[in-house]
Amino acid sequence: MSRSPWKSRWLPAGLAAVALAMSVAVPSCSHGGGQTANLGYVLKDMNGQDVELASFKGRPILLNFWATWCGPCKAEIPWFVDFAEKYKAQRLAVIGISVDDSAEDMRAFAAKYQINYPLLVGLPNRDLRVEYEANELIPISWLIRADGTVLDKAQGVHPREWFEANLQTMFADAD
Repeated sequence: MSRSPWKSRWLPAGLAAVALAMSVAVPSCSHGGGQTANLGYVLKDMNGQDVELASFKGRPILLNFWATWCGPCKAEIPWFVDFAEKYKAQRLAVIGISVDDSAEDMRAFAAKYQINYPLLVGLPNRDLRVEYEANELIPISWLIRADGTVLDKAQGVHPREWFEANLQTMFADAD
């Protein structure tokens, strides 16, 4: 019995394509496991001012890598705007780092989406993107406790409830 050329040639390729699509479509989480976040970077904000990530040490941080063209990133932004306001008293620092946008594009985007937290230009800083695993799939969010240890990191879009639960854990850890 001979095998169909379609099955022998295209089936493995089709299975590989499905596996790749599933790995991109399904968000992943990775617990920090006590890892300490490297906050030793200085980036420009969308207005050209230097911002030291270390200046946020001592505060819980939601660090989000995104881009203006990224649909899933746009879905999360309203939640982050809300979190920045809602958790002011807990000193939450929501920080957005664009992986490939110009400051000019970011300013227009921030105005359109009424972003109320710092947006930083990550484009020229390859070391930062590699260290925070923000080279491939975005959005990627890091939840960093006030002591600098990583609570969790998430690649791909996650539900608002996932962020809320992790933020509550960070605030409880600080008490």
